[in-house]
Amino acid sequence: MKYYIYSVGKIREEFYLQGIKEYLKRLNAYISIELIDGLGEKISPTANNKEIEKAINKEGLKILKNISPSDLVILLDVEGKKLDSPSFADMLANYNLSGSKRVIFIIGSSHGVSLEVKNRADQIISFSPLTFPHQMAVLILAEQIYRGFKILKNEPYHK
Repeated sequence: MKYYIYSVGKIREEFYLQGIKEYLKRLNAYISIELIDGLGEKISPTANNKEIEKAINKEGLKILKNISPSDLVILLDVEGKKLDSPSFADMLANYNLSGSKRVIFIIGSSHGVSLEVKNRADQIISFSPLTFPHQMAVLILAEQIYRGFKILKNEPYHK
């Protein structure tokens, strides 16, 4: 099984990139994982709702063309189900037993994702009702996946 993190935004700041790379490297002991970023469309700060919707739909097409029907798709969305770390670890264990070849986590833009992407998601989860910078959300996700596998293996780190 291979895990992917699809990030609409591009990881630009070096300190976020270093943290993400560190967790992805640590995760290699447990799973194969890859970050695919930069799937977003440029949206002007003065864009109107129609322009934003058009950009979100283009992003959705980019995301969906990289997903097969057999993939497990998990969308991170503020309105998703809230989990604690042990529950997230249990979710990862279930994915590993699912028989699917790929698990794809999707982090959309600050404007969200297209309805088509939401409808394709097998699960929608939320880490917090707080708003985070996009790059930080990717870092948090990478860390939580790592934490989840440490929990599953009963290895020290969780607390």
